Amino acid sequence: MRKLKNNELGRISVDEFKAVEKMPLIVILDNIRSLNNIGSVFRTSDAFLIEKIYLCGISATPPNKDIHKTALGATESVNWEYAEDTLALVKKLKAEKVKVLAIEQAENSTKLNTFFPEKNQKYAIVMGNEVKGVQQDVVNASDDCIEIPQLGTKHSLNISVTTGVVIWDLFCKLKR
Repeated sequence: MRKLKNNELGRISVDEFKAVEKMPLIVILDNIRSLNNIGSVFRTSDAFLIEKIYLCGISATPPNKDIHKTALGATESVNWEYAEDTLALVKKLKAEKVKVLAIEQAENSTKLNTFFPEKNQKYAIVMGNEVKGVQQDVVNASDDCIEIPQLGTKHSLNISVTTGVVIWDLFCKLKR
């Protein structure tokens, strides 16, 4: 087995990315402190054709060299917008018939492996701050709270890892 070279991967251009049909998924970053985490979310969002990223609260925005370090140019392909107030954004998206899913450990949360998205429904996932998680008022306003089952001694995953797991899971389920 031979590793493929970059020029053999069949990557699309930024212009082609902008024109291609996206997965009906929006990522909301709720007060993310780490610029590397933000960049990683951009890169994952590019890989799975995410419709848009909202950077909220204290989350930094491109252009930024530390975001670019992990995004590797994905800030140019993935549509993004800054929104100061995460709760106001969630309410706006819900009014537009987007189903909002807080990704958080909470009472009566739905386990990711048992969540099955509806076809022809647009979703937004809210990813929370590295220490405090998704704000409680945002959890309250969300349509559901999704939790990744974890079996080890640690009680959380890095936000960029969590985002990748959730996006991959939803991608697989929506593309079935």
